[in-house]
Amino acid sequence: MTFQGFTATTRPEQGPPRLAALRAAMSDEGLAGFLIPRSDAHQGEYVAPRDDRLAWLTGFTGSAGFCIALEDRAAVFVDGRYRLQVRSQVDLSAFSPVDWPETSHGEWLARNLGEGVVGFDPWLHSAEEIQKLETALAGTGVALRRCENLIDRVWPDQPAPPAAPVTAHPLDLAGESSADKRARLAQTLRDQGQRAAVITLPDSICWLLNIRGADIPRNPVVHAFAILHADARLSLFIDPAKIEGLPPEVTEGVDIHPPSAFGHALQALSGPVRVDKASAPLAVSDWLSEPPVWAADPCILPKARKNAAELAGARAAHLRDGVAMVKFLAWLDGETGALTEIDVARKLEAFRAASDLLRDISFDTIAGAGPNGAIVHYRVTEDTNRPVADGQILLVDSGGQYADGTTDITRTVARGRAGEDERRAFTRVLQGMIAISRARFPKGRAGRDIDALARYPLWLAGQDYDHGTGHGVGAFLSVHEGPQRIARTGEVPLEPGMILSNEPGYYRPGAFGIRIENLIVVQEAPPLAGADDRAMLSFETLTLCPIDRRLIVAEMLSGDERDWLNAYHARVRDELLPLLSGEMGGETADWLIAATAPV
Repeated sequence: MTFQGFTATTRPEQGPPRLAALRAAMSDEGLAGFLIPRSDAHQGEYVAPRDDRLAWLTGFTGSAGFCIALEDRAAVFVDGRYRLQVRSQVDLSAFSPVDWPETSHGEWLARNLGEGVVGFDPWLHSAEEIQKLETALAGTGVALRRCENLIDRVWPDQPAPPAAPVTAHPLDLAGESSADKRARLAQTLRDQGQRAAVITLPDSICWLLNIRGADIPRNPVVHAFAILHADARLSLFIDPAKIEGLPPEVTEGVDIHPPSAFGHALQALSGPVRVDKASAPLAVSDWLSEPPVWAADPCILPKARKNAAELAGARAAHLRDGVAMVKFLAWLDGETGALTEIDVARKLEAFRAASDLLRDISFDTIAGAGPNGAIVHYRVTEDTNRPVADGQILLVDSGGQYADGTTDITRTVARGRAGEDERRAFTRVLQGMIAISRARFPKGRAGRDIDALARYPLWLAGQDYDHGTGHGVGAFLSVHEGPQRIARTGEVPLEPGMILSNEPGYYRPGAFGIRIENLIVVQEAPPLAGADDRAMLSFETLTLCPIDRRLIVAEMLSGDERDWLNAYHARVRDELLPLLSGEMGGETADWLIAATAPV
């Protein structure tokens, strides 16, 4: 995999002509509606160009959402992260934005269609999703029908499927051989009386086999399907050309088949077969001869619990990434000429690439100046590129994919003197981030149990943000990894080794956006004198980068918050200063010393 770098894009073509073509196909099939999700057959958050059907039809490029097209109307459903973005991208004369999950697709269909048949591609929807939708539509005049993908039928220049080669992920970075992982998970299947498990998530397959790919931009995963048998054999369904040249230890004990054989292999399975209802496409259970055993992907939790080698790699990657971030922030502070968001994104990605160890960025860099910062997952285009003006604040959310770890960091910085509202909101966001960083909590607690800690300072001021506080992060895998998360909906107990983001924010539409993000890892909490005999967990902060002191209203911080910030900045300074080198090293070192001075 090679570093691809930043590319400024323009808005994709979309709108009424494509919608008209879809409606003609719907009419040919006798359908009153059709579902267009963001997902692909692997139910991942990120999709290959071939599978970006939602963007092709509507112009909306966010990483979550879906469209329902009817004969006389069409709606694009998005959550709180994308409500500004969707209105700037879709043709509002053809598509109506709908706030989701406040309005569900079942509720919307019952109200707007009344009666009729709605088609869907069973490879693009999970069994759980379709079951919930059928339940919501029970008793209405709306029915669902499986059908071929109508977008593929009317998309004349649809890109080819991704075909990037697969590479081996070294054992010293993986920390456990693929054979040992398969044996461990196969024992779990036998213990639960299951003959096999179907695995459809690309990052699960990559983790299980200690391989990496390049089928998805910014995410080192490969498109494939797999069946793990209870005797530890693995059937892998993949384009054989992708795995040419892999060392034998990767494919030992693995049967290779083309993707076209997957359905018939499912049909041939007998006995209890484990399928993840939330992530496997409905088509998987349709192919099985017997009803599946609904249970989580067996790789999910083992993958989330990073081992010692993976955590050592994450720490090394964050040191390297911290150096790039400090060089970038020092450069940004020293630039007095005109800058645009594209200038900022390109320069940051160049600093990361200069290490010669960057495999790719971990997602498209977000660089939002002034009001663009209020668009939570904003991506600059040639059309939206704003100058970074004095007196505004700049939100930069970025990350790197290194062989030893994945990084994700957000810093909000001042250009000139920021306003009092911005500084006070920034300080509240910082207080929330510090609260998560300092948290101690009993074993068995989930992300939902601590999410409010990050929001409480904002709530006191009547403010909040419409996204989760933290998502899971992979080990040179997907920058968004489940099942762990810090959010109201985070129900999976946090366990040692899980890496999460810690990223509260505040967004004022049309004015500014603020987010501060560090990556953290769950660890056993150190003992406290006088404490109960109770197992507790806490967090280690992985990210090493200064937080802009110019935006902090110091008198708003408590003594404990001030102590945490000063200790964090001292650690950043102590760990990064020895690594600064090159012709700018002296100036950058001076900048770092000033940026980490005590508050």
